[in-house]
Amino acid sequence: MNRQIISKIYGGLGNQMFQFAMGRAMAIRSQSSLLLDKRYFDSAPSVTFRLNHFNIGQAVVAGRLPPLRKEERLRYLLWRGLRLPPHRVRERALSFDATVLVPRTNVWLDGYWQSERYFADCVDTIRDDFRIVTPPSDENARHLADIAACPAISLHVRRGDYLLPENQALFAACSKQYYAKAVDLVASKMAEEPVIYVFSDDPDWARDNLSFPVEKRVMGHNGRDADYEDMRLMSACRHHVIANSSFSWWGAWLNPSPEKIVIGPALWFADPSASNPDILPKSWSKLSNQA
Repeated sequence: MNRQIISKIYGGLGNQMFQFAMGRAMAIRSQSSLLLDKRYFDSAPSVTFRLNHFNIGQAVVAGRLPPLRKEERLRYLLWRGLRLPPHRVRERALSFDATVLVPRTNVWLDGYWQSERYFADCVDTIRDDFRIVTPPSDENARHLADIAACPAISLHVRRGDYLLPENQALFAACSKQYYAKAVDLVASKMAEEPVIYVFSDDPDWARDNLSFPVEKRVMGHNGRDADYEDMRLMSACRHHVIANSSFSWWGAWLNPSPEKIVIGPALWFADPSASNPDILPKSWSKLSNQA
C-alpha cells in the first residue's frame, strides 16, 4: 500500500486550514503523500471547500478514501472488522496532543487540530502552501495598496453564528471593551498613528458600534464566497486584533513579520470543558474578552 496521510476537511475556511496544516506536517514527517477527504461538503451545502484558492496543488495527490458506512456498507464492515489501513486517528481533545507528532503513515486524520504546535517544524512549507494564488479583484488590489501604504491594524469581529442561542454557552464573545483596549495596547507600541481595518461577518454592526480614537475602515465588500480575499487583506496588515475565530487566527498567522503584534482573547470558549490552552502561539498576547 502507498504511504499516505488522509486528512478529513470540514467546516469553514479557518478550520480547513488547520486540518490541511496538520495533514501536511504529518505527511512530511512520515515521508508520505497527502490526500484530502472532502466528502463532508457533499452533504453540507452551506459551506464549501475553500482551499482551492491557495498554493496547495503540489502538496496533494489523488487516491482512494476509506469507506463511509452509509455509502459502502460491505467495504466499511470489512475495513472496520479487519482493522485495515488507513487507521483512523481522532482528535482526543481540543488541546495539543504531543503523541500525534510521532511519525506514522496510512492514517486518516479526523479533528480540528487548532494549534501551531502540530506543524511548528514545517512553518516555512505551510506558509508557502497557504499563499493565495487566486488574483485579487480590482477593489481588493486597491485595498492591498492602501494597507501597504499605512500603519494598518487588522481587527476581526465574529458575530453571526456566535449569537445563536445554542452557541452562546459555548463561545466566549469578545466585548466592545476588548476591542477598544486591544487597539490601545497595539497603538501604544507603534511610532505612527494606526489605521484600523475592521473585518466582520456583520460589517453594519461594526460600523455602528465600534469607535476608536484613530481612523477606522470597515471592509464589508467581500461576501462569503470571497472570504479568502478578506484573509489576504488581514494578513497584509502590520498588526492584528483577532476574535476567538480560526479565520482571524490565520489572518494574523499568515503575516510573516517577526515584528507583528497580535492580541487575542484570553478565553476562546465559554464552556470550560471545551478549553484549548494551546490555540494562541506563545508570541501572541492574551487579553480578557471583556477587558
